Amino acid sequence: MREMIRLFVVVLLFSCVSGGLLAVVRSGTQERIEYQQLKFVKGPTIKQIMEGCSNDPLIDRFKIIDGDKERSFFVGVFDGKRNVVAFESFGKGFGGKIGVIVAVNLENDTIVGIGVTTHSETPGLGSRAKSEPDLSSQFTGLSINEPFKVTADDGKIDSISGATITSRGVCGAVVVSAGIYARLKTKIMEKVKA
Repeated sequence: MREMIRLFVVVLLFSCVSGGLLAVVRSGTQERIEYQQLKFVKGPTIKQIMEGCSNDPLIDRFKIIDGDKERSFFVGVFDGKRNVVAFESFGKGFGGKIGVIVAVNLENDTIVGIGVTTHSETPGLGSRAKSEPDLSSQFTGLSINEPFKVTADDGKIDSISGATITSRGVCGAVVVSAGIYARLKTKIMEKVKA
């Protein structure tokens, strides 16, 4: 019996020490992990969407609490004005979540561009939403307040051939972005002006 209690205490101590070490490592590396995601996953898409801005949107960014989530916003300076903001939202594709960055002009609420950041869509079909500009270019210049649907659902957006579900997922992510933008626009404007 004593041996069992001693073994239990040893396992309990080992678990506590291991858990504490993991928490310290996580908190110590969280900023680096976020930076790596920005640089290699979201960064290329943000820079592509905001091509021609005079600042680095990956550096010029801020966060806003939205309910129980913390959202990152990336600011683009065009013509000397901080007038474009980009942020990520998600839609449901064929293979799972599709991450989409949407950049919006704050002066006229139009979409500057969109880009797919993450997905698990079928290679050669749905994965083309990230690599081919045919789908994403259709959103440029449209009002963020429009209802975004593919033509198969009586909308304006032509879906990728053979990947209608993926195209619906991208449209869904842009619709989610519109909701985020409408809900947080006053906070976004305050942060951009600050």
